[in-house]
Amino acid sequence: MRTGYTYAALLFLSAGLMAPVSIMAAPPQDVGVQVRVYDAGHKDYHNWDDNENRAWGQYLANNHRKAHEYKKAPKREQSQYWNWRHEHPDGK
Repeated sequence: MRTGYTYAALLFLSAGLMAPVSIMAAPPQDVGVQVRVYDAGHKDYHNWDDNENRAWGQYLANNHRKAHEYKKAPKREQSQYWNWRHEHPDGK
């Protein structure tokens, strides 16, 4: 009889120890990939999404530059972009 209680206690103890591990292993509910970019000049972060990608294309067009990815741009150009972006916020 005592063996049955020991077995049940061990089963509950194992389940209690494994529950946090299984919760941590679950994928996040938000499946959208979010990329945050740090703007050192203004000391803030920006979420890089479709809207920011559109603004990057507009910045390149306004400054007569070839289309290329932000992450491949030189740091100086990235800094110039954030200066331009703070002068051209969305909705204005």
